[in-house]
Amino acid sequence: MFMTRKNLQEICLRGEATLLEGMRAIDRGAIQMAVVEDGEGTMVGLITDGDIRRGLLAGMSLSDPIEACCQRGFVSVSEGTARVQVLEMMLARSFEHVPVVDERGCLKGVHLLTEFLSPRRRENIAVIMAGGKGTRLGELTRSLPKPMIKVAGRPILERIIHQLVGAGVTKIYLAVNYLAEVIEDYFGDGRKFGCQIFYLREESPLGSGGALSLLPEPIDEAILVMNGDLISEFDVERFLDTHEKTKAAITVGVQSYQHQVPFGCVQIEDGQIRALVEKPALSETINTGIYAIAPKYVAMVPNSFFPMISLVESALRAGEIVTPFQIDEWVDVGEPKQLARARGEDH
Repeated sequence: MFMTRKNLQEICLRGEATLLEGMRAIDRGAIQMAVVEDGEGTMVGLITDGDIRRGLLAGMSLSDPIEACCQRGFVSVSEGTARVQVLEMMLARSFEHVPVVDERGCLKGVHLLTEFLSPRRRENIAVIMAGGKGTRLGELTRSLPKPMIKVAGRPILERIIHQLVGAGVTKIYLAVNYLAEVIEDYFGDGRKFGCQIFYLREESPLGSGGALSLLPEPIDEAILVMNGDLISEFDVERFLDTHEKTKAAITVGVQSYQHQVPFGCVQIEDGQIRALVEKPALSETINTGIYAIAPKYVAMVPNSFFPMISLVESALRAGEIVTPFQIDEWVDVGEPKQLARARGEDH
């Protein structure tokens, strides 16, 4: 994304600018587009080579104002929009570029599809646990693995893979068991998703961590481990960089969770009521099922049923550094109510 105003000025035009000036701006910016602004600096249109070509074919001249053929119904995103959401939209709508605007509609950057598909490639691999049955979802998972349930038009697992690829993690292992063929048929070798996908086939369920023992190669870099049924938004690169900088054995993605007790509560000391608290909110920090793990600890996973929390507990007992990392948005879709929330159906 272009993030400095100096670079953005190369592609910004006023509505009275000519088609010829528009062509020059597109050439200067080298991103196949330019932006049309009003006198206040608010973006009012977007123009591409194709728009100019269609204008010329319709009888316009290079000296005509560019506002006559710019796209006024353009799509933009806010500065806080998560990268994975932008990538989802660009792939779904075949966009090559999406402007980023502030609350006043002023241009602050441009997301480019090439930026997402060609990020700094990381050596870290990812392992996604996608073998569970999802029995709590009932009929929904009778013939469909839980990670393949669609949210916003795409399987949950596909959203996770897009997120990883957008962060430069392009070697991905999927741990599969229940209805594995559905997942393998959909993702294949990963080429159409911009990555390499390999499969860790569990002959019997190995829990949230046991599948790491099936990795066919020595691990030289920290690996990213995630559950395949999570809807999450977090900076994958910063997560892995934080793990490296803190020299942690394991980094655990965490999130604050609040639960409101639906009753009035009584505080008792020495057999006496000291206070009444009406429907208090209790706050805890929860484990989101997202981990970065140092190679040494990956090698400790046995080829048997093994939960990830056992690995974390081993690191803690050994006095190793175990680092928390705050996950911004997170939904575990293990139950119908949670799935409805992820789909925006809980109102």
